[in-house]
Amino acid sequence: MVAALLVAGGVGWAVRGASTTTYNGPEAALCSPPALSEALHGAFRVMSVQNFGCAQDFAYLWATVGTNEQDAIGVTEVLQFKVPTQRWTVVSRLKYCHPKTLPTFVYKLGCFSN
Repeated sequence: MVAALLVAGGVGWAVRGASTTTYNGPEAALCSPPALSEALHGAFRVMSVQNFGCAQDFAYLWATVGTNEQDAIGVTEVLQFKVPTQRWTVVSRLKYCHPKTLPTFVYKLGCFSN
């Protein structure tokens, strides 16, 4: 819970209705909170999306994940759209967070928080 508050406070704002920007990759309908949230698998589910955006075949997602409010935590994920499956997948920020690898928009908003 504390991490989620730090993310929202550190960014300076939290967006209730997430937004997107110009998107030239796969169909724009695929750049949505539900489509991006499907990429997060495991014990925790996406409880809410604070912000997201897509550029080319990459995206970032700021979300709160958990099983309930007591174990909720804020996360930032970088995702890549896979054409063969028509789905987003989470990629390693260690590997992809480089200004020459990601579109500037995704690099700035996906690589420099929590």
